Amino acid sequence: MYDEIARFIKERTDIQPVIGLILGSGLGDATEVIERPVFINYRDIPGFIDTTVEGHKGRFVVGEFKKKALIAMQGRFHYYEGYGMEQVILPVRAMRRLGVKTLIVTNSAGGVNPDFSPGDLMVIQDHINMTGVNPLRGRNADDLGPRFPDMTYAYDPGLRRLAFHKAKEMGISLRQGIYAMMPGPSYETPAEIAMLRKLGVDAVGMSTVPEVTAAVHAGMKVLGISCITNMAAGILDKPLTHEEVIETASKAAHLLTSLVFSLIQDL
Repeated sequence: MYDEIARFIKERTDIQPVIGLILGSGLGDATEVIERPVFINYRDIPGFIDTTVEGHKGRFVVGEFKKKALIAMQGRFHYYEGYGMEQVILPVRAMRRLGVKTLIVTNSAGGVNPDFSPGDLMVIQDHINMTGVNPLRGRNADDLGPRFPDMTYAYDPGLRRLAFHKAKEMGISLRQGIYAMMPGPSYETPAEIAMLRKLGVDAVGMSTVPEVTAAVHAGMKVLGISCITNMAAGILDKPLTHEEVIETASKAAHLLTSLVFSLIQDL
């Protein structure tokens, strides 16, 4: 299936991407700076699935930026949508088949660290999978990666250093921390957030971990950046809404776009 999807995309563009982007809720408009864009709707790809979440356009954008060939996902698939983990990681494995070697993953996340504020950007240093499910479970795809992939440096240290270097050059304040994935779709309870704080978690969301795990398994270098769109349950005395997530992510999108595409120039 991965080969079939890659072949479908190749037939529609002469660009062979080496950099992949996954854009989270409210961050899809970051693709506006891509040159020579070709848009491919998920629903048109054989064997593919479509996203059902507001703020996710549900398409690939293949193009260039400063002569760097890339493919971006405007919207991802989530475990909470009812998809199996093998479906959630399908786009990442297809991107690897296309020749992608570096994956930049963004998401909208709730701030667990009380020192964070909505609108902050956080480089993911490491993650904790709280779903109880691993996307590599089952028969191993030996042609993609090893049965037991090492996750010590899931988020490439060199890419993280480059992110901080670029942020300093651009005058962008950048956080770093641990990201935890919860299965969703309900937001976490205050008790769950208190637990995550005790575990050393700085931000929480409902995505990213499966894609990163699949990318590392396939030998890709990964950089993850979270946009802190709200403070998690119990941090502030107010209810959480998806509308707030979309609104804050949209406001922070220009900073994240500037940082990501500045990084791409140096890859």
